[in-house]
Amino acid sequence: MDHVPKQVRSRIMASVKSRGNRSTEQAVAAVLRQAGLVGYRRQWPIAGKPDFAWPGLRVALFVDGCFWHGCPTCNRPSKSNVSFWKRKVSDNQRRDKRVTRWLRRHGWSVLRVWECKVGAFATRARIQRVIEGRKASLTKKGHAKTRKTRA
Repeated sequence: MDHVPKQVRSRIMASVKSRGNRSTEQAVAAVLRQAGLVGYRRQWPIAGKPDFAWPGLRVALFVDGCFWHGCPTCNRPSKSNVSFWKRKVSDNQRRDKRVTRWLRRHGWSVLRVWECKVGAFATRARIQRVIEGRKASLTKKGHAKTRKTRA
């Protein structure tokens, strides 16, 4: 039971500024660097604001927090204010699906990785497979970016 009045608690919570999921994003960035997957941008300004994006390849990578997005493996729902949190997680999942559909309709490959699976070999392999696949398809179509060199 909260010993602070509801209005005061609301003001306190509203003043807490989000810093994103820095520790998770840093772990993913380390995995990407280890795998030699460079050229990504963080928080690219398109639908859903992916955690990592390769705009030239049109690949978006979202790292979904287990609590906030309802991981089927390790999510432990909150024991307080149950209906609020169920609705919150459900709304997040619906938004994730809507964003994923929008991006795919606009030619993006979308990857979603659970926070608990960030360091898994299978996760890194899946990301590499998509990146390499997009590179190969762009090369076939003649859309590969080439760097201009000075003569």
